[in-house]
Amino acid sequence: MKLKAFLRGLHAGIPIGLGYFAVSFTFGMEAVRSGLSIWEAVMISLLNLTSAGQFAGLDIIVAGGPLIEMAATQLIINLRYCLMSFSLSQKLEKKAPHAHRFAVAFGVTDEIFGVSASQSGEVSPYFNYGAMCVAIPGWSLGTLVGAVCGNILPAFIMSALGIAVYGMFLAIIIPPAKKSRPVLLVVLGAMAISCLFTYVPFINQISSGFAIIIATVVAAGAAALLCPIKEEVDAHAE
Repeated sequence: MKLKAFLRGLHAGIPIGLGYFAVSFTFGMEAVRSGLSIWEAVMISLLNLTSAGQFAGLDIIVAGGPLIEMAATQLIINLRYCLMSFSLSQKLEKKAPHAHRFAVAFGVTDEIFGVSASQSGEVSPYFNYGAMCVAIPGWSLGTLVGAVCGNILPAFIMSALGIAVYGMFLAIIIPPAKKSRPVLLVVLGAMAISCLFTYVPFINQISSGFAIIIATVVAAGAAALLCPIKEEVDAHAE
């Protein structure tokens, strides 16, 4: 059972790892251009797994910003992972021990959370381990390759690689959205709210981390009110 769950996670993680390779390639190139060594760039990717956080952190490192600024920036940008972890903790098998939950939490990213949340029923920690075994090496290896040879490639190729992660994420959310009306409402609602945070004056000054959290809570909360999931009645309850 554990092996089966691991192999399913491994299969689900292949497109994630490929997309991560393309995006982290850009990070590796930018990190070396900014003055970091190759292995410093690789260690950042290996220990963080957050594209927005790493690019923002790189700017602070280059500017010589204080550690408190770095900590505050990472906290705000990555707050959404708290919500994802809360949700995923309810999705994991109830018998999963705390050690497994902590290990799974380390690998929570937008895409890994997406494939885990889209699974029917409870999710085994080994499913996440399988996805992480492809996603994490893909992210770290992409950083390494980008740091080593990124300067060789022309700018238009790097720009194309930078949008690969968006296509990957669409491939994750579109299939469940086509099958489930509540999921479709959440996706459309989150898109609408994100547009407001991008184009409406004043609120477009809100940081991306807070914008993502607000969009997630509002869209998911609205879907929970409008399209609640009926709980199954246990026939043996009485």
